[in-house]
This record gives sequence, structure tokens and C-alpha cells, in this order.
Amino acid sequence: MKAIIPTGGMGTRMRPMSFYINKHFLPVANKPLIFYPIEAVADSGVKEICITYNPGGLDLVKEYLGDGSRWGLKFNYVVQESPRGGLADIVRVCEKDLEGDKFLLHLGDNIFTDGIKLQVDRFLKEKLNGMVTMVKHKDNKRLGVPVFDKNGKLTDYLEKPENPPNDFAIPGLYFFDNNVFKCFEGKGKITPSDRGELEIRSPYMWLIKNGFRIDVVEYKGKWLDPGKFDDWIDSNQYLLDRTLDPKILSDVGNDSKISGRVYVGKGCVIKNSEIRGPVSIKDNVSIIDSYVGPYTSIDEDCLIEGSKIENCVLMTNVKILKVKQQIDNSLIGPEAEISGNGGHKDCYEFFVGEKANIKL
Repeated sequence: MKAIIPTGGMGTRMRPMSFYINKHFLPVANKPLIFYPIEAVADSGVKEICITYNPGGLDLVKEYLGDGSRWGLKFNYVVQESPRGGLADIVRVCEKDLEGDKFLLHLGDNIFTDGIKLQVDRFLKEKLNGMVTMVKHKDNKRLGVPVFDKNGKLTDYLEKPENPPNDFAIPGLYFFDNNVFKCFEGKGKITPSDRGELEIRSPYMWLIKNGFRIDVVEYKGKWLDPGKFDDWIDSNQYLLDRTLDPKILSDVGNDSKISGRVYVGKGCVIKNSEIRGPVSIKDNVSIIDSYVGPYTSIDEDCLIEGSKIENCVLMTNVKILKVKQQIDNSLIGPEAEISGNGGHKDCYEFFVGEKANIKL
């Protein structure tokens, strides 16, 4: 069995962050988002992954992911010529590299925190032609929703219904065998939706219509979809709570206090500061005369001086200098600098990108 993990798409909900880099490579709990699905696939026993990318994006993707050997995997890189082609188009372009094997499609911006081995084993054991993963979700109007008959058999798959018929939603984990590629050819082949995309719903509906065995399995673990700002902050919190391995790899002076679960990387300088976990701090970070509160992730080469932050995600080489007011609930992009205004307490000064979200 093989897997597909896409790294393409437009990432519009994470702008301005996703203007400079694809959201799949932005950090959540100090790890690139796409590392989580890669790890889930590796832990399930799958050994080969097709990584899809947008035209012009191959060098960046390879820079982050390499050949897959760090996870004990083999990566095949496959271009999706149109980033707006849709999820079913991602399946279509991988046909040659899948070599007739059964496969799963795990979206590169979804996190299944308890792994996916149970779902993989179920699909292989039942010898299905396709399988849909579902989760209970209170806000399923913005997602795909499965529809069942009285025997619990999948009969339809609604995209973002105004009045969902149940409280289930379909997250980004899909299973197929090679019969799915028949839906792209000949009479009755699937066609783009009103959005101009080959939706992932269409292959399932084609398989059901043509008598193939399709099943639905509920994912009962925690599913995270950090596709927009609030969800990114919430995912960072959850993962720091669940996965943070506390460790101090730099010398911390007696003038500083560290409490709770905290990871501090190598080459860090921490002076006259307080850090309250859960907090993750990567290498070569300086924290001077400052407070770093719970649920904060700080990437490499950052400087925090004379400031207070809490519940924040700081990307590489961020500088926060002598900011009187505490910074909270924030996502701060790489090489950003936020500084105090030299004593003029009655004003703020900002240099921000397009579509920034600022709350004072």
C-alpha cells in the first residue's frame, strides 16, 4: 500500500503567512505542519509516499522533506499542474507512481493525533475498493458530510450542506484501490464541479454507482485542521499539551525561573526571565528580561527582550523588543520585528502585511 500527501493548494485562509511559503511548512508546536501527516503514514506501516506539489515548488518541498529517509520512507514527487484542480485531480496525477497499489490520500494540512494505523488495517482487511473516514463534528456545515441508508451504508457525500443530515464530517483521510482510476476515463467519467475542481466526492459517487465496495469508518481520536488563524493557535495549544517532551539543552542562569513542561534547545541565552510551560523553544533563541507564558512556541534565532508573550507562535528570527503591553494569542511570521515606541505610551506603530489580523 502507498500514500499520497499533497503540499500544493493556495493557502488563502492563512494569508499573509502563506504568501511567502506554503502553509504546509509553517510550524505548529515548533514542527512543520506537514511532518504530522508524514509521521502518521510512517507509523501506519506504509513505506512509500507520493508528494504532490505546485509548478515551481519542487525545490522548496525537497528542501524541507528530502527523499523521505529521515522517516524510513521513500518519496516520489509528482507535480499537479493546476493548484485549483481539486483533490480528485491529485489522485489522478499520481496514477503512474502508485503502480496499481491500494493507497490512501492524507491531506498535508490535517493532523490525526492518534495515528491512522487502525484505519489502514481496516481498509486492507476488508478488501474494500474505497473507504471514507468520518469524525463527529459540531460545525460540519463547512465540511463534507456522509449520508447513509437505514443499514448504515454510504449512499451520498454532501459538500458543505446548509442543513446537515447528521453530526458527522469527512476529514482529510481517504482510501482507494486502483479501480478509482476508471472514473477519469470514458463514458460517465467524473467532471469538474461548479467551482471548476474535480472534487473528492466524485470518485466515491462513481464507485458507488458502479457497484464497488465502499465503506465508512469513524475516527474516534482527536482530529486537527489548522487551516486558519484561530485553528492554528488551538492546534498549537493541543499539541504542546499532548506531545511536548520537556528538556533543557542550554544553560539557564540562576536569575531566571522555568516552571512546568518546557523544552529549550541548544545555544539559547535566557537571562533574568520567567518561562512557564508548556513552552517549546528551539535553538539559538535569546530571552532577556522577559516573560514567556504557557502555550508558546518559539522557532530558531528569535530574540525577546524586555517583553511579555503568552499563547503565541513565533516563527524564525522574530524580534520582540521592549514592548510594554503583553502580546497574547498571536501568530508572528518569520523575520518580523515588534518593538516598543520609545516611551510614547499613547500610540502604536505597525508595519504589517496584506490581510493581517490585529486585535488591540
